[in-house]
Amino acid sequence: MNESDDGFEPLFNGHDLSGWVVQPRQYGPVYPGGPDVTEVLTVFPSNYNELAAEHPAAWTVEDGTIVGRQDAPGSGWGGYLVTEEKYGDFELRLEMKPDWPADTGVMIRRRFDSWDGLQVLVDHRQSGSIGGFFGNGLGSFHAVPFALTAKFDESGTAVALKEDDPETSVEPFEQSKADMLDFAGDVTAFLDAWKWNDWNSLTIRCVGEIPRVTTWVNGVKVAEIDLATLEAPDYVAGDVAELLGSSGHIALEVHDNDPMLGDGRWAPGAACRWRDLRIKSL
Repeated sequence: MNESDDGFEPLFNGHDLSGWVVQPRQYGPVYPGGPDVTEVLTVFPSNYNELAAEHPAAWTVEDGTIVGRQDAPGSGWGGYLVTEEKYGDFELRLEMKPDWPADTGVMIRRRFDSWDGLQVLVDHRQSGSIGGFFGNGLGSFHAVPFALTAKFDESGTAVALKEDDPETSVEPFEQSKADMLDFAGDVTAFLDAWKWNDWNSLTIRCVGEIPRVTTWVNGVKVAEIDLATLEAPDYVAGDVAELLGSSGHIALEVHDNDPMLGDGRWAPGAACRWRDLRIKSL
């Protein structure tokens, strides 16, 4: 890869998936040494990982963009596209264009052989969050500044994002979720910046052996979390640091569906598109 003048290197060559590996969605322990997700959430079969391995998400390159879809479309199975290389301290910049609804995200400090890592959420669906965090295998903490849903026109077509309504929420926002953040962005500023059915930029800065992670969407600061000082149920910073180490892989997500949200998590035929992925080591 040729380094650009601003110090950023491309993570995606615009032509094929060289440097990336397709992996099915797999579940593991809720926290280091804890019970497996499939033991806690009995809506999933105990042999979920075995079944999921037969249906990895479909990742393609179309018009210079990475496109992720369920495999087969509408099947409910998810997966990841994972970098071959590991990254420690970095700033990652990319552009994203998710359909509605499409529950996706960017994982950082991810282990290659498990689902463990920190997820930057791009939950473009009812009661979702964009720019917040979820601790995959790290205690399943859900640290977000706000929750979102869609506005619909008279024909029932989604036309914009708006703040989620607590009266109709499928995953109610609670202040305790924002309290886990060192910085919680303003929902109005986010909504003013977000471009519906268009490309939006996401910047992720990750610094520290037990990292502090900050996110921006279209230049608007959305959230910041310090995993060294985070207080959350089943979260122990030292255990997480030992599990993840000081560097990890980056992964893009296609979510699976579940009985709680069904097609509201990932609509049949939906996709998320990614382009201009660039990273700079810090």
